[in-house]
Amino acid sequence: MKNKLLVVGTVAFDDIETPSGESGKILGGAATYIGLAASQLSVDAALVSVVGGDFPDDYLSLLRERNLNLEGLKVEPSGKTFYWKGKYHKNLNKRDTLVTELNVLADFSPEVPSDYKDAEIVLLGNLHPAVQLSVLDQLGTSPKTVVLDTMNFWMDHTWDDLLLAVAQTDIITINDEEALQLSGENSLVAAAKKIHSMGPSYVVIKKGEHGALMFHKDTIFFAPALPIASVVDPTGAGDSFAGGLAAYLSSGVKLTPESVKTGIIYGSALASFCVTDFGTSALLNLDKSALKKRLSAFKALVHFDENIDL
Repeated sequence: MKNKLLVVGTVAFDDIETPSGESGKILGGAATYIGLAASQLSVDAALVSVVGGDFPDDYLSLLRERNLNLEGLKVEPSGKTFYWKGKYHKNLNKRDTLVTELNVLADFSPEVPSDYKDAEIVLLGNLHPAVQLSVLDQLGTSPKTVVLDTMNFWMDHTWDDLLLAVAQTDIITINDEEALQLSGENSLVAAAKKIHSMGPSYVVIKKGEHGALMFHKDTIFFAPALPIASVVDPTGAGDSFAGGLAAYLSSGVKLTPESVKTGIIYGSALASFCVTDFGTSALLNLDKSALKKRLSAFKALVHFDENIDL
C-alpha cells in the first residue's frame, strides 16, 4: 500500500544562466522539482505552496497531468510569483544569485489540505523553519517520516527556529558545507554524529557531482553520482534527489537503513536527469523506461565481486 506524500516548498519562476546558455523565465521552485521527481514513482503526492496571478495556467496543468494534488497550492490573483535569477560559473559548482524577488512568498502561510493531514511522509523543502514548523503543527497525526531540507541562510538568520524543526526530523538532507556549519564540526563524520544528536535518525549529505553520503548510527553509505557527459543546468538537482528519496519511502516500504539507501539511489538517478537540460524540462520529458535504465546503470556503477582472493 502506497503512502501519502506531502511536499512543502516553493513553486516559482527561475531564470538561469550557465555556460550552456540562458533559460529565460521558466518553471522552477523546490516543490516543483520535488513533485515532478516524485511523480515518476506514481505516488499520491500533494504540493503546498503559493503563486501569484502571473503564474500560467499551462504550468498548473503540467503539474496536474503528473497527478500532483494542488489543493494546497494557493493562487494570489493580485500578487506576483516568487522569482529567482542566477548565473553559474564555468565549473557549475558555484553560482551567483542575481535577483531574488520573494513576492507572494514573503507572506506565505501554508495550509495543509484536509486529505493530507494524515500523510505518512512529509518533505519540508527549503523554506523558513517557522513555515516548516507550522506545517508539522497542522498534521492530525504524527507522520511516519519527516524529511527536511535547509540551507546556510536559515542557519545564519533563524537558528532557534531551525533547531526546533531539525529536532522533529527523521531524515535531513543538506550539502557538505551546510553540514559542517550546522554541526560546528570540521569533518563530515563528526558533523553527522553531532546532527544525529539534534534529532534526525538519518543524515544525508549531498556532495553534488561527487555523490551523497548517508549516516545512520554506525552505518555509513556512499552513493556515487553518475558521470554525465554534458551538464546543462544543476538547478533543482538537490530537490530532485530529495523528491526521489521521499517518493521511494512513500511506495509502502518501512523506514530502514536499506530503504533509505535505495531511496538515495532513486534520488540520485532522478537528479542525473535533471541536470541535462534547463530547469524542469528533463523531468517533464522523462519516461519510466529511461529511469529504469538509469537505475540499472547505477547498480552496475557500484557493483563488484566481493569474492576476492587476497
